[in-house]
Amino acid sequence: MIVVMGLLVAGVIRIPLLQRELRLDLSRIRPGPAGAMPLGMAFAVGWVPCIGPVLAGILTLAASGASAGIGAALLAVYSLGLAVPFVGLAVAASRLDPIVRWLRRRARGVELAGAAVLVAMGVLLFTGQWLIFFSPLTRLFVRFGWPPI
Repeated sequence: MIVVMGLLVAGVIRIPLLQRELRLDLSRIRPGPAGAMPLGMAFAVGWVPCIGPVLAGILTLAASGASAGIGAALLAVYSLGLAVPFVGLAVAASRLDPIVRWLRRRARGVELAGAAVLVAMGVLLFTGQWLIFFSPLTRLFVRFGWPPI
């Protein structure tokens, strides 16, 4: 499945249903506090599939942990991991214009690089080489006791 998704991203395979896009007209949402709630709701709908499983795992670890402090620390680090990139992006948005323009000019190359990573990852998983490829990283995690489960 991962290889197929990589081929889809590269454009080798075309499935029209997967190439559709739905965008909401955000120009109708008023700027300011009144528009923040509907915009946040729309954002949440898009991100729930991405962050939901991770948050569920962290909440499970926090609830089953030995102390409330460890659970709070896990949730705090998770929240920082979500917030810091967004705050950093907001602060640096005006300075990122040259980088955004560079990425736009090279969008197809970025897509193809991502597709190549997906295909390689799928092949490694399918052939059973994924664990061998990541065993040095796994040993490093074990040595440092990370993640703290």
